[in-house]
Amino acid sequence: MSGEAPAGSHAENLESVRAELRDLTERRRRGDLTDKRFHRKLLDLSVELARAEARVALPDDEPILAEHHIVHSHFKLTESLLKEPVQATVSMFATARRLLRVRGSLAPEAGMLSHTPGNTVVDQLDYGRVRDIDGKVEWRWGEVGTGLVIVLSALLLRGLLAVTGPVLMLLGIAGVLHGLLLPTRWIEVVSTEDVEPRFAIHGAWRKSARQLLAVLRHGVRKAG
Repeated sequence: MSGEAPAGSHAENLESVRAELRDLTERRRRGDLTDKRFHRKLLDLSVELARAEARVALPDDEPILAEHHIVHSHFKLTESLLKEPVQATVSMFATARRLLRVRGSLAPEAGMLSHTPGNTVVDQLDYGRVRDIDGKVEWRWGEVGTGLVIVLSALLLRGLLAVTGPVLMLLGIAGVLHGLLLPTRWIEVVSTEDVEPRFAIHGAWRKSARQLLAVLRHGVRKAG
């Protein structure tokens, strides 16, 4: 026996976490929670909900051996600066047979976590379909461009910005250096079939990512 809960229990657990999320949102609207406590609980629920989604999608006899969770912020210039950015959540789960990815989103400003049936995307990749596990590097050209714009603006308006001009100049230079010296790094799991977006493991230096990669590589070697 695997010791796994029956499928009905997994579905009930998923609905229980969603109910807890709805209660959390309502408590936030009533002002019963501080922002700090709300955000901490929201992140915890994001992980719990992704884990529940993964458990429902997997066979009962297939335990999760490792998991890794990442939150990506997306800042949009068209939105108010007073609003918190929508954050994309990506949770990876490795079993002995496959890699499973659960994608959702967080909207802290609205007090919402859109891990709902219509918004959550669950993808699976069997180890037998993994062609390569490749390290990737991407320089932050958007950040470099923004830094250059800030520097140029500070130079053009230096007559009007006697005090803030030098501060803007330093800020812009810092942005350029950060974009060039600290590129985005991730591990890409390449499939024999077209999968969009590709399976990408960010934060590969973290312990949870290293454990996930160890299970993944072992599974790929065994499948090969």
